[in-house]
Amino acid sequence: MISRKLILSAVMLTASALPAFADAQTEEYVRTNANEVLASLNAPGLTPAERRAQFQQYMDEFTNLDAVAKFVIGKYASRFSDEEMEAYLAAFRNYALVVYEFYFNEYRGQDVKVTGSIDRNPRDSIVDTEIVRADGEELEVRWRVLNRGGKYQVVDVALNAEGNLIWLAIEQQAQFLSILDQNNGSVDALLAKINSMTDELIAERPDEAS
Repeated sequence: MISRKLILSAVMLTASALPAFADAQTEEYVRTNANEVLASLNAPGLTPAERRAQFQQYMDEFTNLDAVAKFVIGKYASRFSDEEMEAYLAAFRNYALVVYEFYFNEYRGQDVKVTGSIDRNPRDSIVDTEIVRADGEELEVRWRVLNRGGKYQVVDVALNAEGNLIWLAIEQQAQFLSILDQNNGSVDALLAKINSMTDELIAERPDEAS
């Protein structure tokens, strides 16, 4: 007869091998806020400029852009002077908001459905969602959420780009570190590239009716 201790050990071993699911609060945080962000892109009665300002306000609250900005420059975050960091954070914020708007424009007016989640650790979760576009296509979006003392904020988003899920912050980190490495850590070189990329994305915005 198999001992109760052996059975209990097997159960505990199996449980430890399974991923832990994020709590319902984390999932609800993503569902509610992501829906508000997408709704802002399709808000009726607003001019394109007003709609964009509302979208950016939601994204500012929903995401921790300063944390993302420092993450994407890795080791260089401790090397920037206070003045350089201030200039970089401002440039990154403008760029990041334009990037989010560029990608999320595909999902205007659609509801966000939470399809699953997993805890990386007690304060770090990944929440999986699906957004059904007007053409019926289902697009997967993943959100990395940090819980700091009960305050939730998104620190990265994985969006569908030509059939592949790309984590924006990780993609930006590879790009920004390459720029800094090639230019001896020059903040001016990085800012010039960020501002150039921001201008390029703004130029690609579709003409919008109010």
